[in-house]
Amino acid sequence: MKPLCLAAALLCAGTGAQAAITVYTSQAAFLSAVSTPGYDTFDDLRVVPYDTTLARTAGTYGYQAYSPDGLWGAGGTGGTGGDYWLSNENAYTPIVFQNFSGGASAFGGNFFTSNISGQYVIGNLILTAADGSTLDYALNGTTTSSFLGFVSDTALTSVTVAGDGGLYWPTANNVVLAVPEPATYGMLLAGIGLLGVAARRRR
Repeated sequence: MKPLCLAAALLCAGTGAQAAITVYTSQAAFLSAVSTPGYDTFDDLRVVPYDTTLARTAGTYGYQAYSPDGLWGAGGTGGTGGDYWLSNENAYTPIVFQNFSGGASAFGGNFFTSNISGQYVIGNLILTAADGSTLDYALNGTTTSSFLGFVSDTALTSVTVAGDGGLYWPTANNVVLAVPEPATYGMLLAGIGLLGVAARRRR
């Protein structure tokens, strides 16, 4: 009985310790920690202004991109077409990804900065993930392949991408939404199950 209770307590403690936002700077590591990822490449955009809010999909997940002064398309390899990105109207305001659907609690992508023409320039960003708590992460000297991902064991409410004091525009590409690997939930259910068995035997 005591070993059983101890095992259950350890399992629950293990899952409790994971009750936080985990940061990934490697896309491969991020993808190995999640399942059923969905992607949004923004290649349907053009270098033109859009509304303050865009309803988007990434696979089976839905979400909104929001910026208070409006969103812009960017990239397009210098206006010749191809790889388009999501940026905004005002370098002093952030882009907020929010209203995730489909149970998404993992969010990642390529995050970097662009100039007034919507073309890449090296710069710095601050990303903030929120799931009831918040976590800030700085990306310095970004490139178009700079990856950052957040994985939470609860639903993410938003991810905010802000530039470095208005010098350059926050920009995103190849956004990924997903859920954590089932193994995380399996450990939690196993711990709850063992506690139930222990309580039944005590009665």
